[in-house]
Amino acid sequence: MASLSFIIGIIGNIISILVFASPIKTFWWVVKKKSTENYKGVPYITTFLSTSLWTFYGIMNPDGLLVVTVNGAGAIFQLVYVILFLVYAPKDKKVKTAKLVAILDVGFLGAVIAVTLLAFHGTMRLTFVGIICAGLTIGMYASPLSVMRTVIKTKSVEYMPFFLSFFLFLNAGVWSAYALLVKDIYIGVPNAIGFILGSAQLILYLMYNNKKSAEAIEEEEEGEGGGGSAHLVKGGIEMHSVEDNLNNRSLNKWKSLPKPNFSRQHSMQKIIKTLSLTPYELQSSWPLHESDTEEGNLDLP
Repeated sequence: MASLSFIIGIIGNIISILVFASPIKTFWWVVKKKSTENYKGVPYITTFLSTSLWTFYGIMNPDGLLVVTVNGAGAIFQLVYVILFLVYAPKDKKVKTAKLVAILDVGFLGAVIAVTLLAFHGTMRLTFVGIICAGLTIGMYASPLSVMRTVIKTKSVEYMPFFLSFFLFLNAGVWSAYALLVKDIYIGVPNAIGFILGSAQLILYLMYNNKKSAEAIEEEEEGEGGGGSAHLVKGGIEMHSVEDNLNNRSLNKWKSLPKPNFSRQHSMQKIIKTLSLTPYELQSSWPLHESDTEEGNLDLP
């Protein structure tokens, strides 16, 4: 049983670290553009607080090695994200973020550690920190509820990334199994709730994956209506253009008929005259003038 829980804990470590590493691409763009643009720092600040408290919980727990490794790595990731956010955020946002970091990640975290070490003893320390950690984790898993409401309202999964929902679902399921094996209620309860909420997200994704939002449908309908009118107008213009082209072609055809060439008429008269000559007169008439032997003058029309 101990080896099974260890294997599941290792799997949980891998999945959780992948989730923690997912914002790397976002912050790569932040560093490249040297601006946080419209990104918010609150998720990274609260996740840093949560992972730090879980690391503290794992240190106090005799069987908390895997809890320490995964949350310690997560805390390092989140600390880097918070620092980058503070460096590249606009001045007004930087001040607000710094205040929030000071309140939550320094003040609240320091207060919990101080109260735990000074006010509680024995197993009460684990209970106190475990309850706080469980509450923060439930809040983290419940944060997509607003997104789920948006999905139901718009009937579109545009604002709910599949892979993030899937990995959170997987992460919660693995840690729920781990908590069941090691009999840790503080890990089990929040992750079980996360597993249920993750399942609900995936169900919504399956329901609305191929459906477009009402706004998108309205825009398409408006586009089709406007496009139809444009096509009708364009069709009318094209019909008029075709008719005009046909009329112009008819006129041009009559205008472009070959006009009688004086030289050709003159040559034809000479040929007819030549054919009516007697052999003697024909012989006396050769050679023709040089101008009559030019190319085209003896051609039939």
